Amino acid sequence: MAVPKKPVKKKPSPKKKARVAKRTERKTARKTKRAERNAPTRKKSAGNYAKVKKGKGTGKKAGGGMTAKGVATYRKNNPGSKLKTAVTKPPSQLKPGSKPAKRRKAFCARSKSWKSERGLAARRKWNC
Repeated sequence: MAVPKKPVKKKPSPKKKARVAKRTERKTARKTKRAERNAPTRKKSAGNYAKVKKGKGTGKKAGGGMTAKGVATYRKNNPGSKLKTAVTKPPSQLKPGSKPAKRRKAFCARSKSWKSERGLAARRKWNC
């Protein structure tokens, strides 16, 4: 019966050793350069996220929610989006059972628990 041979571990060639040494040298050089110029880390784990650009909403003072221009920009950037502006007509001017009346009713029911200034401003805008 034949005894299986153990695999022979090859020693890396001198060329490969030189390549690996060069690579590690480059890595450490990059790290020291970064440390020297005190470059901030761009990792998400350190809390670096993309900045949210403001200016497309009306804010809490003007009533909360997005303007028509903001909605148009959003829909342009997100094809297939069904985002619409707020139903700002008073309930007395809405025909009962119409699409805008149903949207308003659904929004008011959904936003009942909103207590922040921004949420209250949005509810005021929708006439809730």
